[in-house]
Amino acid sequence: MPTTYDNTLLPFSLPSICQKKVTAAFDGGRISSDGGVLLLAGADRQLGLIDTLAAIIPDHRHPDLITHSMADILRARIFAIACGYPDANDLDDLRKDPAFKLACGRLPESGDDLASQPTMSRWENAPDLRTLIRLTRTMVDLWCKSYRRAPTAIMLDIDDTADTVHGHQQLSMFNAHYDERCFLPIHVYDAATGHCVLTILRPGKTPDGKEVSAHLRRLVRRIRLHWPNTRITIRGDSHYGRREAMDWCEKNAVRYIFGLSTNAVLAAQVFAETDDVCVRRAVGNLEVVRDYTETRYAAKSWLHRRRVVARIEATRKGLDVRYVVTNITYGTAAWLYDSLYCARGQAENLIKRHKNQLASDRTSCRSPLANQMRLILHTVAYWLTLRVRDAIPYMQPLASAEFSTVRLRLLKIAVRIRETATRIKLAFAANCPDAALFRGMIGALILRPT
Repeated sequence: MPTTYDNTLLPFSLPSICQKKVTAAFDGGRISSDGGVLLLAGADRQLGLIDTLAAIIPDHRHPDLITHSMADILRARIFAIACGYPDANDLDDLRKDPAFKLACGRLPESGDDLASQPTMSRWENAPDLRTLIRLTRTMVDLWCKSYRRAPTAIMLDIDDTADTVHGHQQLSMFNAHYDERCFLPIHVYDAATGHCVLTILRPGKTPDGKEVSAHLRRLVRRIRLHWPNTRITIRGDSHYGRREAMDWCEKNAVRYIFGLSTNAVLAAQVFAETDDVCVRRAVGNLEVVRDYTETRYAAKSWLHRRRVVARIEATRKGLDVRYVVTNITYGTAAWLYDSLYCARGQAENLIKRHKNQLASDRTSCRSPLANQMRLILHTVAYWLTLRVRDAIPYMQPLASAEFSTVRLRLLKIAVRIRETATRIKLAFAANCPDAALFRGMIGALILRPT
């Protein structure tokens, strides 16, 4: 939490050092432990993200009675999430923090305090379904505009994650696989940049084919408003490889590569190859033998046969065969599985970053609309933190750091802020280990024209 001072807090003593008495008190003045929040403000200014989203939310308040604009409310909430304060309750203290006030465009001492927790909570619960749909569409639009030119091809990773709930929030369900009552929100990531394109709150059950195809249809149609000629590939695990999803992709010139569950028919079709792998391992007394093959397969519900790639691996512990189905016509079986499909494992790391490092599983509101709004807020915090990390020079070790490390090294920087009649002076810690990097990023994110 930021360091604040209160005259009612009495001084206290610490053990003496070298025969010198040590005393402490909360009287250091206007000091904040989150000086790096200014980097988030610079990232937001470059992206124009929060102002764009705030303009979509209807504001029915009387203009003459407004103290905190919609953009101010969202900005404080999102900056707090990125700095490690995921709960609206944290704003009761952060609203007076000088660094947060400065990042939100207010004078650190004489300016009004930021919005409090009740104000934050009211606006988290305010958007209706249509507003949330518009916000989600705008997020996709902003992601498309983040490219300077339309890409030739993009790869989108789609997956869901267990979001455990504690209570009886609407849409929460008991999931036997996770043995928890949960949501299963869908996340979609741009594989090339790690950008979170979309997050959708949904019930705690595996999506069926109609639901998957509906999500893909809405997403792809929105993308093609910006990039009509871009080749789009969807990548996901086996419970996204539904007949309806594959049929829709094929009819709309969208490439896909999905995991495929095994069955007796598939096992029979690749039996010769699996038997050969097992024999080679046994004869050579090897630890592991891996090989690849492909076949044409059609389930009973499919309209036609599709290309199926099998990865066959025999070890001393037994045989393991994994399948993927795709409408990609080129490439070897080994390349399709190892290089193309297995790369989707990075999406799981991105989900962990979104969920664990930015606490996007704080979906404790009763209304699913409010919880979807929270997902959007945490996704915006993801965007801003990613933009801050992207501003780090490539040769720096932090250029590929996790968000929690970026927060610790660049956002959690102590600063003393003094406001006079003519200027505002920021005094950062003299022994800050990343002072040179921080100064360079101030130039990249704040001083550089947008």
